[in-house]
Amino acid sequence: MADVARLRVPVGADAERWATRAGCRRVLLVVHNVTSATRLLDVAPLFDADLRVQLLITCTGSSPFLAGVPELLASTGLPVLSWEQAKETPVDLVISASYGGELHLLPGKLAVLSHGVGYNKRLATPDTGHRTPDTGHRTPDTGHRTPDTGHQDSETADRSSVSRRSGSCTRDARSRPPRSCPHPEQLERLTAACPEAAPTAVLAGDPCYDRILDALPHRERFRRALGVTPEQRLIVLSSTWSPHSLFGDGDGNGDDLLPWLLPRLTAELPADEYRTVAVLHPNIWYGHGPGQVRAWLERARRAGLTLIPPLESWRQALIAADCVLGDHSSVTYYAASLGVPVLLGAFPQHALDPDSPVADLGRTAPHLRRRDSLRDQIDQAITGHAPGRYTHLAAQTSSSPGESAGRLRRLFYGLIGIPEPENRPALLEPLPLPSYAPAERTAPVQVLARLLSGDPPEVAVTRYTDAEFFPEASEESEEPAEGAADSQHIAVHEDTRAPGRRSIADVILRYADAEDPRVGPPAAWTSEVLIRHPYCRLAAYIDGPDRCTVRTRSGQLVRLAAAAPARGGGRTDLCDPAAYASALHAWLSSGKSLAEAAPGITVVTGTSRHPITVEPVEPFDPLDNPPVQLPSPTPSPSPPPSPSPAPSPSPAPTSAPASVPASGADPPRRSRTRASET
Repeated sequence: MADVARLRVPVGADAERWATRAGCRRVLLVVHNVTSATRLLDVAPLFDADLRVQLLITCTGSSPFLAGVPELLASTGLPVLSWEQAKETPVDLVISASYGGELHLLPGKLAVLSHGVGYNKRLATPDTGHRTPDTGHRTPDTGHRTPDTGHQDSETADRSSVSRRSGSCTRDARSRPPRSCPHPEQLERLTAACPEAAPTAVLAGDPCYDRILDALPHRERFRRALGVTPEQRLIVLSSTWSPHSLFGDGDGNGDDLLPWLLPRLTAELPADEYRTVAVLHPNIWYGHGPGQVRAWLERARRAGLTLIPPLESWRQALIAADCVLGDHSSVTYYAASLGVPVLLGAFPQHALDPDSPVADLGRTAPHLRRRDSLRDQIDQAITGHAPGRYTHLAAQTSSSPGESAGRLRRLFYGLIGIPEPENRPALLEPLPLPSYAPAERTAPVQVLARLLSGDPPEVAVTRYTDAEFFPEASEESEEPAEGAADSQHIAVHEDTRAPGRRSIADVILRYADAEDPRVGPPAAWTSEVLIRHPYCRLAAYIDGPDRCTVRTRSGQLVRLAAAAPARGGGRTDLCDPAAYASALHAWLSSGKSLAEAAPGITVVTGTSRHPITVEPVEPFDPLDNPPVQLPSPTPSPSPPPSPSPAPSPSPAPTSAPASVPASGADPPRRSRTRASET
């Protein structure tokens, strides 16, 4: 890039004077944008531990999506060459995952990798005259099927080493690099579109897919890293870039799916039965800006949607998924190849080569229907999924699964002209275990509760975050429908952006370490919250993945924790402890006592049962530990005259305000109007 300083070591005019290992063979990684860089990062470990090789990295500067590239280059820790210096620095091998930029000007042998599931899209030529698979230009459907093979229109052939004339391509011998193809199917379409390029194609497998396959045994670990319980369904939203993608606005022609989809993710999917994450193409992140993407999805994020960073953990999320709601992206195709149920929310067949595997996915997978329930369609995609449904797609992902490392290293070292390292197998980097990142919900939560049993204590809770509607009893029957709620209440995170809801919430939550000096300890925080919020009946301080400390309005301080599991090898129950707090609140609101809940209660979420212990933090003695008092019902003295006098404190409420149903009361009928957060 233009603002990169010229290097003097390990390359440069006088590099031999300064370099410690000056005799190394040079391998230059050429980054087009963040998307193509991901594939280069997949193969860079093939040179690990080889003292004969010096890796370098540069960026062509030709992509419209350059944001994020400087940070990525710096994060590699490799010497970064400006594009101008790269064009004048002799190297032994150039590796690129794109045809973008003036690759033919680089002084070194070139190998080109695919940065997705082969070549599938119809793409036009950018104004620079150099083909790039992600320039944002779309080819109209002229009836000619041209796969994304790197060829451009003949009108710009004078500025490139590649041209296409009447369905054929020409290439001068010097600039005909080996092209990596994951499967013979790709090679066949390449041969049909450009016969001259076919002799240099190499069947080398797919290193991205191989890393995924190698990590499949760690599925449960990846699920737990996302805070997914065994019975919870993980839904991954997958979107490539372009107006016709899942995240796209359809060119403003009314095909924008997000206004319909985002509210239903929380309105229809109970928080404890479904977990949602989003995997967005790097060109969305860096084309519009990470801050803008987060802002667009801010309400969904507060309701529990997790955004997977563009370079981290998306493969782990696919492995962990129960269903992928996607489009024509490589990520969605990888999911199908793994046998994950797929539901297509967007799929522009006109933008794809009809003979490509991705186009075949569009003809095979079910498509989302906006007129029907989102939850019903997701459940049907999962329960109706046949294990072998996408076997033929998996077979076309790679013709040599698990072998890409060896094949690519053999290719690279052959081009460099040195033997491969002896007694050292070619290995790719294993997928790392992501950090623990459960759902974070700061939007108000509507909780539907049902007392299932008094002895032993058992309460079912169903939580909807920022929901539009709530389940209700059948209007045609006098008897409650199976699973109907006995009561409902509102639970709110203390840091919610809906202060109006917090002021009338039945349960107020805080997630923090028990010894956090800013808010802890739990005993102090719970007392403060109950004093500050007179309508709150229970305050819950959540200080672990399976435990919380709660204080009731009567002043009792209780520890709720997941009981030692009878199964699962003793692993922690990852049910959100906020559900424990809501279950206890529902129990007390039904007229039951805290003593009747001890020593334990079972919380039911969907089909999952979570035994929890109920243990007083300290023996409750009304004489030593009086209940937390509400504000005095006695009116305070009138404030001094002012243009806007402050109201006196309200009397102590004996029931929830009219706008919030009292806990234990019959829930209201479902509203079709979206609940406001203010």
